Amino acid sequence: MLPHFVWSDFTDVIEDLRLGGYPMKMEWFNPHFEFRFPACGELEVKNLHLEVRQALEPWHVLGEEPGGGATVRYVDSSLERLQVKTRGFVDTRHAICVGGINVPLHPTGTNGEYVAGVRYRAWQPANCLQPTIGVHSPLVFDILDLWNGRSIGGCTYHVMHPGGLSHGSFPVNAYEAESRRLSRFFRMGHTPGPMQWRSLPRNPDFPFTLDLRNT
Repeated sequence: MLPHFVWSDFTDVIEDLRLGGYPMKMEWFNPHFEFRFPACGELEVKNLHLEVRQALEPWHVLGEEPGGGATVRYVDSSLERLQVKTRGFVDTRHAICVGGINVPLHPTGTNGEYVAGVRYRAWQPANCLQPTIGVHSPLVFDILDLWNGRSIGGCTYHVMHPGGLSHGSFPVNAYEAESRRLSRFFRMGHTPGPMQWRSLPRNPDFPFTLDLRNT
């Protein structure tokens, strides 16, 4: 589900093909990766780099319901997932929080690099699972300094237009689509002053993902 692990598995496949005599290169697939997992934004704070990127989220098909004189089955497309990736992270000093909740970061094997996923409700459809759980947008990310108990920086990600507007047309090309996506990311908005945070029990089935529906 997370781009980091998808790319890691894909690297193993390409390496296996190269050993089999096929002259494949990972650079050929960089555009495919950026298209499927677009970057939402990144932030640099006191030697620490934070990247937020779109991840995969499976959508559940709901049960049969009557509608329009026939039987329909809605798809709950209200859930989305983001990947949070950090570099220069010191696990004994730093923590990444979303809405005051600790993100369960996992080391990638590179010193100071950690990754995790954040699952959230992006919008409220008429038919969905857990209809009493509201929308979690905008997501406020805080880089917490545990030694001082303060947020040293952060960012805000909006699922839709920050001003609540609705675009009247589709983007004319990839550049306009990218500009719309980047305009929803702000390198500000972190929690000021002393900060209280909490951790949720890790889900044994998804230990590297923070599911905000459980909050």
